[in-house]
Amino acid sequence: MAFQGDKKEGTWLLAKAEGKLKNWLVPKVPLWLETYHLTLTTLLWCALIIAFSFLARYKIHFLWVVSFSIFGQYITDLLDGEIGRQRNTGLIKWGYYMDHFLDYLFLCSILIGYGLMVADHNKYMLFYILALFGAFMVNSFLSFAATGQFRISYMGVGPTEIRLLFIIVNTLIIFLADKIEIPLVLPYVLAGAAFLLFVTVYKTQKMLWKIDMENKKNVEK
Repeated sequence: MAFQGDKKEGTWLLAKAEGKLKNWLVPKVPLWLETYHLTLTTLLWCALIIAFSFLARYKIHFLWVVSFSIFGQYITDLLDGEIGRQRNTGLIKWGYYMDHFLDYLFLCSILIGYGLMVADHNKYMLFYILALFGAFMVNSFLSFAATGQFRISYMGVGPTEIRLLFIIVNTLIIFLADKIEIPLVLPYVLAGAAFLLFVTVYKTQKMLWKIDMENKKNVEK
């Protein structure tokens, strides 16, 4: 079976708008900017997120730069795979590995950034949130190994919506800095992520059980 890691399954809320944006942007990418350049820019976005989150401790409006970096990572992540396919770069397995490893580092950088903005006794909540968000990635990789289909969205929520959520949270923090504190929001994020993970794992194991039973029946015939 041919490697399918470059073909993502699932439908997310912003998929159609994202497809139009991709089709509009791809022809505008200069020829000297290759797929691996776009993939590796995630390291730059991660560094900017951590640096400006630290500065946001002293001036909250630096969170605008953090949000810009999240958006920048979205654009480069959106384009790298399509650029590689259209230019026949051939870096399919490298792209799969590096893209998703860097996605994890990107998630870590955002939560590290929030960790720099909260008091020490609240940092454990961010560790739990990172564990839960990381579990969604683990679920995708294990499901891919079992089915050969790489699913990146569940219940209409995918990486695009997660990035948008972080940008919305940053915007609320900026405008409501005097009325809302990050630690007060963390328990709700933790509870929501735990619920969605439970539903996701339940549906995934149910799907795999069905596949196993169908294969068993076919063997017994």
